[in-house]
Amino acid sequence: MNKQSMTDAIVSAKVARGLTWEVMAKDIEVSPVWLTSACLGMNSAPAPIAKKIADYLSLDADVATALEAFPTKVWDQAVPTDPLIYRLYEVVGVYGDTLKEVIQEKFGDGIMSAIDFSMEVDKIEDPKGDRVLLTLNGKFLPYKTW
Repeated sequence: MNKQSMTDAIVSAKVARGLTWEVMAKDIEVSPVWLTSACLGMNSAPAPIAKKIADYLSLDADVATALEAFPTKVWDQAVPTDPLIYRLYEVVGVYGDTLKEVIQEKFGDGIMSAIDFSMEVDKIEDPKGDRVLLTLNGKFLPYKTW
């Protein structure tokens, strides 16, 4: 089973059971952001967690095997037209150089890891309109001099 077929099976089972990523993650005892990413094919799951996900959704062992497979992290290079995803591109487009400057001023010449990384998505209720709080938490990796 490939990653796309795996994702289709997982999302179909999730929808059929009326589940949310938050509920699934709580029940499986993992981060909802990580769970979603793994189920959408962008991360691999360790064998025990892959089995737990497949069992939780009553899916075959081939889904667990596909969850364990290392993904090819490639995405469409065109700017997405989905409004939510496009706005995240817009944030990086507008503030990317600023973030780079501020991070490097505080830490030195390097990057934020997307491997040693976690992310949280929270809702902040506000009378003027609810707000989205994204927390990106990555290890700083300095460039080496040799």
